[in-house]
Amino acid sequence: MKEDKNKKTIELGTKPVGGLLLQYALPAIIAMTASSLYNMVDSIFIGQGVGPLAISGLAVTFPFMNLSAAFGAAVGVGASSYISVKLGQKDYEKAQHVFGNTVTLNVIIGVVFSVVSLLFLDPILLFFGASQQTLPYAREYMLVILFGNVITHMYFGMNAVLRAASKPREAMYITIFTVVVNTFLDPLFIYTFRLGISGAAYATILAQLLAFLWQLRLFVDRRELLHLKRGIYRLDRRIVQNIIAIGMSPFSMNACACLVVIFINNNLLRYGGDLAVGAYGIANRVAFIFVMINMGVNQGMQPIAGYNYGAQKLDRLMRVLKISMIAATCVTTVGFLVAMLCPSLCVRLFTTDPHLASVSVDALRIMMSAMPIVGYQMVITNFFQSIGMAKISILLSLSRQLLMLLPLLLILPPMFGVTGVWMSMPLSDTLSALLAGVMMMKYMKRFKRQHKELITNGQG
Repeated sequence: MKEDKNKKTIELGTKPVGGLLLQYALPAIIAMTASSLYNMVDSIFIGQGVGPLAISGLAVTFPFMNLSAAFGAAVGVGASSYISVKLGQKDYEKAQHVFGNTVTLNVIIGVVFSVVSLLFLDPILLFFGASQQTLPYAREYMLVILFGNVITHMYFGMNAVLRAASKPREAMYITIFTVVVNTFLDPLFIYTFRLGISGAAYATILAQLLAFLWQLRLFVDRRELLHLKRGIYRLDRRIVQNIIAIGMSPFSMNACACLVVIFINNNLLRYGGDLAVGAYGIANRVAFIFVMINMGVNQGMQPIAGYNYGAQKLDRLMRVLKISMIAATCVTTVGFLVAMLCPSLCVRLFTTDPHLASVSVDALRIMMSAMPIVGYQMVITNFFQSIGMAKISILLSLSRQLLMLLPLLLILPPMFGVTGVWMSMPLSDTLSALLAGVMMMKYMKRFKRQHKELITNGQG
């Protein structure tokens, strides 16, 4: 049975790249689209069932979610990339130990994050942009989310490992299952049980718990190439260092997103009030759908790029990069057209409040005005991460948010008010996409030169 699993992994270096990317990316795209709908469902039920201030309170929790996701990505993405490279090198024993260390790290980080956050919850939420009106909603939601944070970390971490272990369909099915369960539980907890915004949080954690139990069932099967067994959970310093080194790029991106959202929320609160914060929450959810589809493309690319880089098949590496960039650009262009042509339709899903809807439509159009060029920038950043070039990936991750967006958030709002907050986002997207293009051209030349050398030496 293990030979079959090995053959499935070896396909990453033998099957045609286009079909292989479709095979891996399509389940990931479906899963990530479902995941974005998962977040959207909470916002829709909260906005329609609790009210506009609850939407603003939920928007205040975005930095918390980004920070939690930052730690989760540092482990999950770092480990899955590391596992893919080890599988490409046919080092199956090391891949198994990376998996075990991933489980241990997720438990430790999940517990520590929850304890620290719960101790300082109110001051953190106020720092994140809550007002006295939105603080109760944000607190009520985050109390439940934080108590279930270990489950969330394990759920996302195990799904990342499933994709690296050549099981993209299983990861997709589990994500879709989570969305469906959450969609049924949201109205039950919010309306029937009258739990308000905390009902959405309970629905989220319970859905993730059921999905995690499904994942455990898959990973206890000893016939699988990667499975839970004794002797793999003790933390190995070298493995942990490699996971964190690779995972620093997504960690930096999510941590910076946390910092940036704090600046955005506080500027919106200052120049536009609570409803402007709520409008950002709505516009962000719409944009998030297309970002998550792109992340699905990236997740499909990741094991293929990692394996072929490890196997030194650089022609296949460059081809999967090219196809992924084209696909991602198409996705974000569709997002741009949706925001420009039918913003009111998107906004009405979340709120019937006319003032909040009006502010949200303006926000959505401005925020997504540079969306067509976001796709290839995301692919390039993920590409360097997938092949273990952590420093380049970190630079590109930081470029949009820390090096470009933060300065714009300091300069534009005092000049243009709330419009300056919205304008800072597409401007930073444009600048970071230019930087990503320059870096990619530089390294494409290097990969082409290495490929020619391999062919000359009879290894290509």
